[in-house]
Amino acid sequence: MIKKTGSWHHFWMESQTLQNPCASNPRTQNPFGVLGVSPYSTQSSKFPEYQMPSVTWGVVQGKKEKLVNRVKICDYLKSVGIIPDELESLELPSTIEVMSERVEFLQKLGLTIDDINEYPLMLGCSVRKNIIPVLGYLEKIGIARSNLGEFVRNYPQVLHASVVVELAPVVKFLRGLDVEKQDIGYVLQKYPELLGFKLEGTMSTSVAYLVSIGVNPRDIGPMVTQYPYFLGLRVGTMIKPLVDYLVSLGLPKKILARMLEKRAYILGYNLEETVKPNIDCLISFGIRREFLASAIAQFPQILGLPLKAKLSSQQYFFNLKLKIDPEGFARVIEKMPQIVSLNQHVILKSVEFLLGRGISSEDVATMVVKCPQLVALRVERMKNSYYFFKSEMGRPLKELVEFPEYFTYSLESRIKPRYQKLQSKGIRSSLNWFLNCSDQRFEERLQGNYIESESLGPSFCMGGKLELPGNEIESDEEEDESDEEVLYRRTVSL
Repeated sequence: MIKKTGSWHHFWMESQTLQNPCASNPRTQNPFGVLGVSPYSTQSSKFPEYQMPSVTWGVVQGKKEKLVNRVKICDYLKSVGIIPDELESLELPSTIEVMSERVEFLQKLGLTIDDINEYPLMLGCSVRKNIIPVLGYLEKIGIARSNLGEFVRNYPQVLHASVVVELAPVVKFLRGLDVEKQDIGYVLQKYPELLGFKLEGTMSTSVAYLVSIGVNPRDIGPMVTQYPYFLGLRVGTMIKPLVDYLVSLGLPKKILARMLEKRAYILGYNLEETVKPNIDCLISFGIRREFLASAIAQFPQILGLPLKAKLSSQQYFFNLKLKIDPEGFARVIEKMPQIVSLNQHVILKSVEFLLGRGISSEDVATMVVKCPQLVALRVERMKNSYYFFKSEMGRPLKELVEFPEYFTYSLESRIKPRYQKLQSKGIRSSLNWFLNCSDQRFEERLQGNYIESESLGPSFCMGGKLELPGNEIESDEEEDESDEEVLYRRTVSL
């Protein structure tokens, strides 16, 4: 195991003492002649990698000697299980001892012989000149020493990189995108190949394009932290075709930009293999084209799910247990596309609660089609609202059937205070009239300054806070929102 403290130079020197079978030989001990050299030193002329045995060895090693040494090194590699076939064009060290040190260092880092065979070119990296400086820098930018073996296993090409010329500029680029300093290591562990990208290439163009469609530049950093892989996606073949297709479905670029800011992983969905087939699947299950954009905005994950299987399962379940036919199921998905991934056990709880209150199965089916959010509510919340409805309001059940959205409003912050104001003024109204409006509109209605006929309004805008299992979903009350802002609110809340 690698110790948690100490420099990489100390770790390397220790590995020579502990593992080098030639360590007892004064001629091979510390073959690099390193005495207290900084792990970032590049003064190769002062500390030659291979120590010359003597002046009689000759100024230049002859072809015969090179061939003999190469054969010996290949035999050594074969003896430890390494296949040297890919090393034919690689310049190898002149002695078995140096190659042995490289193999042992990599093993102490946590790599196996199989890992080395996956990328044998790493054996061309000098421990002192290549490996130690790279590992030291990776640790410096936030990759824990205990994770470096896994990092090299996933991206062994990093060992060939220059810290100054290749690695540091990439890190600087990420910081320039507002990736937090403490997140750099996390980002690179998720997508180590970033260290091999050219700054003026794919990374820059993908960022520039996203900003051009409306993504806030300040959100690029969090997007990279969440899903760094989009920096490696080509704009012309991956990102732009996906954006153009979603816009063609009726999704405004402004809304799409907000979606991407919150869920950058959408950019990784394959357009031809996943997104288009899923849209076709939605249409085949009866979802109308004009509702596709709203469904995507509310539940962007629907673009990347194994949708046919999920829709088939839920449609069958709704028909069998809730007596909702395929057409009704399509209306449910249009209003609340999250249903495709909702646990059927959760759905049954709220349905059983309603049936237990004496509401017929036909009426429950009608309520669910009208307000699919019912099946995602916590039963405890429904109980409290129902108790107030029966004990305090004393209204017939048919009013709940007509306005099932009642259960989606907060009992304490909306239902109770508004009902009490109605009582104080002696006003009798439907549930829809006093619940389905903003606070300002409600006060205008109480004063008689705002007269209107009852309207259910947009079906997808019903209710107050809706709490899905494991989530808290907020809904705003502002009256000044544009259609796009309302759509975006549903996007980020659901």
